[in-house]
Amino acid sequence: MPHDHPHHDNHLDPMDARVRALETILTRKGLVDPAAIDVIVETYAHKVGPRNGAAVVARAWTDPAFADWLARDATAAVGSMGFTGRQGEHVQAVFNTPQTHNVVVCTLCSCYPWTLLGLPPVWYKSPAYRSRVVIEPRAVLAEFGLDLPPECQVRVWDSTAELRYLVVPLRPAGTEGWSAERLATLVTRDSMVGTGIAQAPQ
Repeated sequence: MPHDHPHHDNHLDPMDARVRALETILTRKGLVDPAAIDVIVETYAHKVGPRNGAAVVARAWTDPAFADWLARDATAAVGSMGFTGRQGEHVQAVFNTPQTHNVVVCTLCSCYPWTLLGLPPVWYKSPAYRSRVVIEPRAVLAEFGLDLPPECQVRVWDSTAELRYLVVPLRPAGTEGWSAERLATLVTRDSMVGTGIAQAPQ
């Protein structure tokens, strides 16, 4: 199953190739302004995206009251940080524990909390991921390089148009005393989908 991880960058995904070809054609015909596309990409890369979700997770790690609020009403909690809007209106946070690992999928299409995580990766929208992760989640997670101990239960959450999920990964050991800003650098998009875990401190 293809993932858009760095070690796959040598091979352009067929969908990416089609998108680039289409963009080139539309640009040459004068139907698309490349500068406008750049603005959209910049918005999702730096203003709407994984950095927002990482900030939410890091705050939950450092602020027990906020973590409790996030567990009870994630929509309001993330809204208080200014993260609302496109495909992020209704959010539920699910917290990983040593006993339970959460992973998110949208089996019907590709519902995804864009406001918190940015544009969904290609693999999230693929039929292979959407069908397999609900049947054999451990095998799929292993393909992402995540091997969970047998005693850890895997719970799969199915996003819908009405409700999207944010996984709050376990805080890495060795980060005691870290600021929320520093902790946010350890939170990856995959860890907030559940196909990965937060990075260990260097």
